Amino acid sequence: MTLNSHHGAQATASDPFGERSRRHVALCKQIMGGCFRFESASAALLDLVDAAYAGLPSHHLPPAAPEFRIELRLLPRRASPPAAEPPPVQMQSGAGLLCGVMDASNYVVLAPAQRQALVVASEDMLDRPYHLRYELIEFAVFTLATRGLGLVPLHGACVGRHGRGILLLGASGSGKSTVALHSLLQGLDFLAEDAVFVQPESLLATGVANYVHVQADALRFVDDAEIHRWISQAPIIRRRSGVEKFEADLRQSPGRLAAAPLQLTGAVFVSSQPADDPEILLSPIPEGEVAARLAAGQPYAVGQPGWHRFEQQLTRQGVHQLRRGRHPRAAVDALLQLLD
Repeated sequence: MTLNSHHGAQATASDPFGERSRRHVALCKQIMGGCFRFESASAALLDLVDAAYAGLPSHHLPPAAPEFRIELRLLPRRASPPAAEPPPVQMQSGAGLLCGVMDASNYVVLAPAQRQALVVASEDMLDRPYHLRYELIEFAVFTLATRGLGLVPLHGACVGRHGRGILLLGASGSGKSTVALHSLLQGLDFLAEDAVFVQPESLLATGVANYVHVQADALRFVDDAEIHRWISQAPIIRRRSGVEKFEADLRQSPGRLAAAPLQLTGAVFVSSQPADDPEILLSPIPEGEVAARLAAGQPYAVGQPGWHRFEQQLTRQGVHQLRRGRHPRAAVDALLQLLD
């Protein structure tokens, strides 16, 4: 059966989009320790899912992986031309449901207790695959995994080696993506660049290593011609903040993706400030200040059930500040000191 065999379904008064008469096809992906079953009558939506999650390492977290179900439904293109940028997602919750709504034709409804979600998108959004994937599909995946697996969701990156990992935290623009990229280029295992999910008790970290987002000015530190071409020829995405970045597919990179969840051995707050001494980039953060620093940068994660245990465990491992050196390679050398 091919994914293109679903078109041509007839709409009826009771089923205006012909959904019931179309055959749904399922794609199953092992993502962040869970088994995700994506079902849709739309070949285009399933192709987008496959492009996002195919070829990734199959991470497993103890205990056995639960199954999650996400239905994707495509609505007809709207009569009026869409705005230059989709409206931001607005959150609502109640009656055991979570909703993320862009507009009447683009939204997500999640039932975490049932491990199920419905993603609805209009055909217009197929022209904006970044927003559709990142703000609707990934929102469903990440939320179900967080709730169903008891993970703490973090805005950050993670790299490591030999099964050990370092969590990279910091404000947008601090340089986390650049440090993560050069870690990959220098042989470290790449776990995730934008979102990391941690078991609070074990400090096992997982994520989705599909893309790395790099600003154009970071290319000046990339000397290898093949790597420069890999990034510079990647699609350009525009963040809600207005910042534009290359979205380079990590599965086409020469580096290693973390084959399994990484055991966190600590964290660093990446700073955009240059080091006073370019030979000393790392400085420990006093234990008494770690909780406030973590909470300030992770407003969503603070409300999750496992936050306090995660905070305690990570503080015991040690948290540092990482200032900029002469070249991002120096930052990777500093990270290796924490991984040895």
